[in-house]
Amino acid sequence: MPKRIFSGIQPTGNIHLGNYLGALRNWVALQHEYESFFCIVNLHAITVPQDPKLLAEKTRELARIYLAAGIDPNVSTIFVQSDVSEHAQLTWILNCIARVSELERMTQFKDKARRQTESVAVGLFDYPVLMASDILLYQTDLVPVGEDQKQHLELTRDLAIRFNRDYGDTFRIPDPYIPKVGSRIMSLSDPAKKMSKSDDDPNGCVMLLDDADIIQRKFKRAVTDSGTEIRFDESRPAITNLLTIYHLITGQTTQEVEAHFEGKGYAQLKTQIAEVTVEFLRPLQQRVRDITDERLDHILGAGRERAKKIAGATLGQVFEKMGIAGA
Repeated sequence: MPKRIFSGIQPTGNIHLGNYLGALRNWVALQHEYESFFCIVNLHAITVPQDPKLLAEKTRELARIYLAAGIDPNVSTIFVQSDVSEHAQLTWILNCIARVSELERMTQFKDKARRQTESVAVGLFDYPVLMASDILLYQTDLVPVGEDQKQHLELTRDLAIRFNRDYGDTFRIPDPYIPKVGSRIMSLSDPAKKMSKSDDDPNGCVMLLDDADIIQRKFKRAVTDSGTEIRFDESRPAITNLLTIYHLITGQTTQEVEAHFEGKGYAQLKTQIAEVTVEFLRPLQQRVRDITDERLDHILGAGRERAKKIAGATLGQVFEKMGIAGA
């Protein structure tokens, strides 16, 4: 069987530059090395309350962004999570072998539960098991993830190993793919926090569909560190974050970036990063606008059928080995 990768993004809020540099850009490269499955994970999105109409709109917008970013539907499988019922079915099976103590240790749940002091949904607690189902259904070898999802992938591996031990070899054991540069693009307003579409400060996050004026304003307001030297330095996270964005967008080496900004001030740094970002995003934004509903429906329909074929085969093995096939 070919080596496979699986990954997905929630269709909530607006997709930002960090999502592209840390995830989408890597997917585009990896799709030519692996059999690739890229999912719009809308079932994960409803672990917290969503506006149904907006969720449906954002699901289709995200699919367009996948395509505009360079995910090729002739090479990769692009689909919506809720279109493949096997995700929810396998989640129940894995719930029956997962341990409450394992889920209680998940730092993302603890962080989100603290922010939602009332009415924390069971789905939020169970989020990592659904993620495990997403991955294991496709016999995934490699999962492009950020550092914040690494703990969830470790649980996925544990559940796969436990199922294989108790019921016989069924699942491949996936490994993480975490890029050395770009996996954590930080907020422009607080470089101690990862760039996030749920950030309370909208100036901290550059959205992929922001217009030129908004992008320029956000970079102009970006925080900086003390001192005047412009170079990569872990002790100066704000400047390093800005330089990392410039480095990734332009493709220049870190040495070339430092040489380019030698002797320049912070105002010039911000202005030039804004300019290259605007020009970088302009063609992507046009490609998003050019994708018709008819083309999108065709691509998502084909992706659904491809995904269901593979997910159904995996789930069939699971049912048979657990003694519930044909029940």
